[in-house]
Amino acid sequence: MDKKKLGALKEALEKIKKEVDGLECWLARDLQPVLGYGQWKNFASIIEKARTACKNAGEEVTDHFSDVGKMVTLGSGAEREIKDVLLTRYACYLVAQNGDAKKAEVAFAQSYFALQ
Repeated sequence: MDKKKLGALKEALEKIKKEVDGLECWLARDLQPVLGYGQWKNFASIIEKARTACKNAGEEVTDHFSDVGKMVTLGSGAEREIKDVLLTRYACYLVAQNGDAKKAEVAFAQSYFALQ
């Protein structure tokens, strides 16, 4: 992957980063397209694998994966709530580790979340 694309990925990850109670966090639905996943159901399965890895590592899953909802506007103008997950840096690292490393975006994220 060229340096320009790497820089764009880093910028995209920084842009969607949030701060909650002094911790860096990312919303899974914001992270999904940056990591090259088109469908939520595919990305949600990666999150579940990451939750399992977190638990197996002896960490408290709810400290790193917080289920939240967010309102989205439908084409008709109506709004509805959809499920999302607030992820700590550690959770994002686990998501990247359980993602498809053949995707350049996932391979980059593995290093980004490990090294920052």
